[in-house]
Amino acid sequence: MSVDLVVVGLGYVGLPLAARACEAGLSTAGLDVSGEVVAGLVAGRSHVRDVPDAVVADMVATGFTATTDPAVLGTADTIVLCLPTGLSGVGEPDLSAVRAAATEVAARLRPGTLVVLESTSFPGTTEELVRPILERGSGLRVGADFHLAYSPERIDPGNESFGMRNTPKIVSGCTPLCAKYATAFYDRLVDSVVVSRGTREAEMAKLLENTYRYVNIALVNEMSLFCHQVGIDVWDVLRCAATKPFGFTSFQPGPGVGGHCIPIDPVYLESKATTEGFAFRTLAAARSVNEGMPAHVAERVRGALAERGAPVVGARVLLLGVSYKRDCDDTRESPAYPVTRDLLAAGAVVGYHDPHVPEFAVDGAPLPRTEDLTAALAAADVVVLMQDHHCYDAAALTASCRALVDTRGMTSGAEGVAPS
Repeated sequence: MSVDLVVVGLGYVGLPLAARACEAGLSTAGLDVSGEVVAGLVAGRSHVRDVPDAVVADMVATGFTATTDPAVLGTADTIVLCLPTGLSGVGEPDLSAVRAAATEVAARLRPGTLVVLESTSFPGTTEELVRPILERGSGLRVGADFHLAYSPERIDPGNESFGMRNTPKIVSGCTPLCAKYATAFYDRLVDSVVVSRGTREAEMAKLLENTYRYVNIALVNEMSLFCHQVGIDVWDVLRCAATKPFGFTSFQPGPGVGGHCIPIDPVYLESKATTEGFAFRTLAAARSVNEGMPAHVAERVRGALAERGAPVVGARVLLLGVSYKRDCDDTRESPAYPVTRDLLAAGAVVGYHDPHVPEFAVDGAPLPRTEDLTAALAAADVVVLMQDHHCYDAAALTASCRALVDTRGMTSGAEGVAPS
């Protein structure tokens, strides 16, 4: 028995793809290394916030299956790889998951199958890493016996305006025929397909998108540091600048850069550039700024305590919002981690409140979580607004906190609260 699609990796990217495929009427299966994830999906439970339990239940009702058995790859007309591409322990690109998945696919690849890589990586990954693994392992040839394509994911967790269907999809292929097969596949899932000249251009486009954000976030972060030093309200500066209808795109400063894409993808770009003998000086400067923001937040906390004549040792610090993004449960690369480490090392007692994150552990040690926000605000020596979830009220924060460090500008302009 064959299926239209097998999605490899059922996380933040793969599960929304599988859900959209089921909605579009494709017979779909999912493969994941996590038995816990698979068991939950089979039972109709989702582990991804943007895909509710009800959607998973509908998927299962229409025939969706999830498994840890790679034998399912041999039943697919199309295989899409949605694997994590993070960093190794020494901060270098880690493509081990992509290599492992490609090896499993190669052992079961059938003639005529379309294989698509959606994982973010440096230019050349599809042609120089995935293609050789598939061809050596299967004995088949790209463009003649099977089709290989690259289509960068554009999933934005928590975005209620743009999902997979209405976000333009970049598509590329190792050959023109591969690109045509990939275009035909994604045409069934999305409203708009953008065909790239080749896989390297598509891979580079994804890195450019996120590096653009990384660099511009660094610019406004450094602007916020300067404004704080000279007593200028950076939030009012941004509000005024954003009224220009052309030539300016507004970015917001914060306690650092989080998520799986923005702080990671520039590393992939810089790694590739280094192998080609090219130095991205802009990236180096941006990294220096962004990676220094958590330390700045911790210093602001120490400063707030010093203004009240209170020592850091034993001070009760409450973090509000530990996810990397507003109204999201994703804590990957959240600035809350380094901020917490810094404050704990200084002797502070750190707890947190976040309705979206039931557990938050730093270096294996769970951070105390409070559900009674009112009592926690009153008890804290310093409150740090790390994430401006919609559940937080600016007036309540300014009225309840002994000292507030606002990293998001929620209370900018409020009486008695200095701009961040």
